[in-house]
Amino acid sequence: MATTRRQLLASTGALGAGIAFTGAFSELFAGTAAARGRHGHGPLVPDPAGLLDLPQGFSYTVLSREGEPLLSGEGPVPGRPDGMAALPGRHGRVHLVRNHENRHTSPLGVPAVEGLTYDPAARGGCTALELDARGRVRGERVAVAGTAVNCAGGPTPWHTWLTCEENEDRAGTNGYTKDHGFVFEVDGADPRRTGAVPLTALGRFQHEAVAVDPRSGTVYETEDAFQRPFGLFYRFLPNRPLGGTGSLRAGGELQAMRVPGVPDLSAVDEPGVRFEDVRWIPVPDPRAARTPIRLQDFGPGGVTHAQKLEGCYWGGRSVYFVSSYARSGEGSAGDHSGQVWKYEPELRRLTLVIVFGPDTDVDLPGESPDNICLAPGGGLMVCEDGGGAQHVYGLTRHGEVYPVARNRQNTGTPEAPEWGEFAGVEFSPDGTTMYVNVYRPGTTFAVTGPWD
Repeated sequence: MATTRRQLLASTGALGAGIAFTGAFSELFAGTAAARGRHGHGPLVPDPAGLLDLPQGFSYTVLSREGEPLLSGEGPVPGRPDGMAALPGRHGRVHLVRNHENRHTSPLGVPAVEGLTYDPAARGGCTALELDARGRVRGERVAVAGTAVNCAGGPTPWHTWLTCEENEDRAGTNGYTKDHGFVFEVDGADPRRTGAVPLTALGRFQHEAVAVDPRSGTVYETEDAFQRPFGLFYRFLPNRPLGGTGSLRAGGELQAMRVPGVPDLSAVDEPGVRFEDVRWIPVPDPRAARTPIRLQDFGPGGVTHAQKLEGCYWGGRSVYFVSSYARSGEGSAGDHSGQVWKYEPELRRLTLVIVFGPDTDVDLPGESPDNICLAPGGGLMVCEDGGGAQHVYGLTRHGEVYPVARNRQNTGTPEAPEWGEFAGVEFSPDGTTMYVNVYRPGTTFAVTGPWD
């Protein structure tokens, strides 16, 4: 999230705006209620409290704010909340696990807690909120500490959270005492079950997001490398697939994707193009002890790179992953304002589903959509990550855009206002509540209303 994303959406009004793309947008929502073609929830109503504008009939609760005391007494609530998961608990409870994308210089880092801290010099990590069946906060505590730049991640089929370090600094860099660039498993109900143990077999690189195949246990991972050579798309074959909490510590094999004849995915610009012979090449040194993985020798044919590999999620029998943009001026083979790719493991087939831009209007309806989630009523919820006014938007399968929320917390001045981006949008397991973070000032909201 530290890097600005290109704009995906084309134009907007209060309702029913257009979106600039080519390809099968409905692909992303197969089997959801989005087929009804709904047009949103109405215009946003200004919030008298100046926190969050919502449509008529919706309301919010502030669950947590940076700087306030954690209910556990472990210290203040950390800043920069980012990716998040809402995991089911017993008796209707929800465990909300929240990343904090803090660097070594961040003032409100995750407090170090004995048994939950990986590197005392690092300021990132996760906190966990426990909500009862009525949505009331019953607990808030550190879930893992001493990690670096925790951006995104992904849930597991056994209801834990895999938090990813978007950082690959080595021990001795920026004051760190340990190597970074790992994935950590977090149990929101009992963080001490998972502790602060890096899942080193999943690789050391600038992780962005992960998705787990619920049938095989294979873990797919995206790498958001900022410089050439750009990131890779990985899969991890665990020795103990679907073994539950802690099973990923048993190791496995990390592999990188090779699309024969395609060294850079940005060179592909025609939606619907399929590659039927995707190959997976073992990573020579997953821990990148001497050389970053994307620079390692994968033999004749190499591996396939892509700029800004970010979102990754499982749907149906496929894994979808996103390249947020590509710019030839920065070293990519082509230019686009976003690609969505679909990989079908059973067929070893990769398909380009959607291409955004580059003719997309970068001014409206906002800059740089980022985090996404599937909405219970169908379609997607999209968080903005850019300058100017910041929104959560809904997208229907027909490409219609509608506003869901607007951040009203001005961190600038009346003359030069600034609003923090949204992050970590997610729905409760029963689909009745939307949870979302505002990155700055760090605030976590629960939004209820007539979602259906």
